[in-house]
Amino acid sequence: MNGAQSLYICPMRGRFTFLIRLRYCLVASWLLPLAVHAPAHAQTVAVFDFELIDTSVEGEIKGPRPDEQARLGRLSDQLRLRLKESGRFELVDIAPVLGEAHASNLQACGGCDAQLAKRLGAELAITGTVQKVSNLILNVNIYVRDASSAATVAAMSADMRGNTDESWSRALDWLIRNRLLAPDYGASR
Repeated sequence: MNGAQSLYICPMRGRFTFLIRLRYCLVASWLLPLAVHAPAHAQTVAVFDFELIDTSVEGEIKGPRPDEQARLGRLSDQLRLRLKESGRFELVDIAPVLGEAHASNLQACGGCDAQLAKRLGAELAITGTVQKVSNLILNVNIYVRDASSAATVAAMSADMRGNTDESWSRALDWLIRNRLLAPDYGASR
């Protein structure tokens, strides 16, 4: 009878051990990709405010719109928040160079964004633009440069339809998720 009992107990022990090992393997398989794609350290980054490139007839006639200027600020804050939440980046305070950054066209200043970022001690400089062709046709662009060399690390763009808070936010969110923070794309080294 003892032999029969041990035959009955052993398969259950084996099954229990198998299930425990399987659980550990599954957990390890979920964590391994995170460890492989995680940077050795959080890169320091200076994220400059988004700029508007308005080539629309409306912009030419009426000039800057307060709602679009407010959206640019929200877009900049959204980008900073998402980068911070990712854990891959440590944001540096751009306040010491904010006046210089706002006085410059960061897309056409010959790498002054990288110079400003380097002065702040950042490894990367991130700038962005919203290009407005009309109230229906716009796009969001993000540029990542190495602060030491001013070399472009990544550039990305997303078209959007509609000049609303939601369309701007969704376009930026798509760029962050599918380009900037995507594995083997964007700002990864």
